[in-house]
Amino acid sequence: MNNNKLRKSSTDKAITGVCGGIAEFFGVSSIAVRLIFVFLPGSLPIYIILVYFLPEIPPSL
Repeated sequence: MNNNKLRKSSTDKAITGVCGGIAEFFGVSSIAVRLIFVFLPGSLPIYIILVYFLPEIPPSL
C-alpha cells in the first residue's frame, strides 16, 4: 500500500505505527526498521519527533 506518502501505519502497529509506516513506504520489513531504531544510537529523538509529526492514514470506508 505505497501511496508515495510517508504516514503512520494503521495495520502494522507495535506502539504508534511509525516503524510500520516507514517499512510500508520503503517496502522493507517492519522488524528491520524497528531493529534500526533500537540499535542506532541517537534514534530515540528522531522516533519521538516522527510520532508527533507523521500523519495518520485516513480511515477507509
